[in-house]
Formats: sequence, structure tokens, C-alpha cells
Amino acid sequence: MRVVFLDDVDGVARAGEIKNVADGYARNYLLPRKLAAAATTASMQQAEKRAKQLAVEQEKLDAAAQQLAGSMGGSPIVIMVKAGDEGRLFGSVTASDIAEAVNERAGTQLGHRQVSLPRPLREVGSYEIEVSLTRNVKAQVALQIKNENEPEPVAVAASTASASEAEAEDESEAEDAEEDEA
Repeated sequence: MRVVFLDDVDGVARAGEIKNVADGYARNYLLPRKLAAAATTASMQQAEKRAKQLAVEQEKLDAAAQQLAGSMGGSPIVIMVKAGDEGRLFGSVTASDIAEAVNERAGTQLGHRQVSLPRPLREVGSYEIEVSLTRNVKAQVALQIKNENEPEPVAVAASTASASEAEAEDESEAEDAEEDEA
């Protein structure tokens, strides 16, 4: 049966497309749910009009998503988790965890299905994750998984700087003492 799709049907067609589908599929699923209509002249004109409206709406969504993708490219998203001494997590970081962290940071309504994660992350480290903001816009998100029991590297760097300053002071005092003796 030849039908005009009135709405998007995942894996089958987008709104406005005209396709041949099985008679039973059309009669039992598409037509009762108003996802498609029989391909008549009037329904094809209606579908073309609807497809143009959806295309304009999609362009607006894509433009907003491009802006959001640009703002997400800055500093990495940090997720603090419990991990063992060797960096293995007690559990894992899933697509839901990543979506929640992105939503908190960017103020979006991202679902876990929009996060492209082939398998859960089970180790501490840095990762690049692909996120689908719309059907046409994808963004790369920098993700850092850190052990919540591990001290911050910034504190270590500060203490290292303090130690080197203390060594420099000790050396200058030793030089001053040598000059006084001479």
C-alpha cells in the first residue's frame, strides 16, 4: 500500500515521505495511529506542507543545538566516583550518568539514549563522548572520571611549588651564611 507519512516513524520514514509499505502494517499500525495516510492527491499536498513546517522547526532546533555544542566544548565535565587504588571503579559510569552531568552543566533535557556510549566506563581517566543534541547535530563532550578519595592534583602542584620555594629559601640562607663567614 502506498502511504504518505504524516509524522516521523523511527527506522521507517520521516514526515512527508511517500513509501510503499505492507498492507497489514499500514492498516493495523500506521493508519489507526495517524502516523500515515493513504497516498491521495490531497494527503500528499498536506504532507508536503507539514514537511516544510517540520523542516523550518528542525532548522531552528539545529541552530540552537549548534550554539549549545559550541559552549559544551570548553572545559571537561568531571564526574567523581569511588575507585580502587589501580583506578578501577566500584561500579561504572553509564550513559544516564553522563546525560545527568551534561544536563546539570548545560541546562538541557538530554536523554540517556542521546549519549553514544558503546559500553559503560569502568576506569578513572579522560574520555571523548559523542552526544546527539538533535538528529542533525552531534557534539563531542570531554569527560573526566576522577576518584573521589584521591587528592586534587592542584593541591599537589601547590605543595610542590611550596616545597621548591622552601628549598630556594634554604639555599639563599645558606649562601647568606657563607657570605657572613667570609
